[in-house]
Amino acid sequence: MATKKEIGNQGEQLAADYLSAKGYRVLERNWRFSRAEVDIIAMDGEILVFVEVKTRSSTYFGEPEAFVSETQERLLLDAANVYMEQIGHDWEIRFDIIGIVLLNIGHPDIRHFEDAFFPEW
Repeated sequence: MATKKEIGNQGEQLAADYLSAKGYRVLERNWRFSRAEVDIIAMDGEILVFVEVKTRSSTYFGEPEAFVSETQERLLLDAANVYMEQIGHDWEIRFDIIGIVLLNIGHPDIRHFEDAFFPEW
């Protein structure tokens, strides 16, 4: 049986591949600032996108995307502010969630929620 870390790593790889296939340019994976880790930072055209990936092996306890807490949203916002400052980005950003369920081997259920939340500045 796969560990939570292995499932998470598999989901993040699937999400990065999914975004690349949609034309996104993945800039960073597992970018850290303080207590926050941004799973994927990518460009969707001119939009800088911060992506939280939630992966589960089943939906027994609920859909994976439902497990993004307000605390995580605040931490992502803090990390996004620092990242934007570091790269000199001062135009449009977006926060997305990708929920992945690994029920069928080789056929994961991938759901992408663009502009899933916008934390208070």
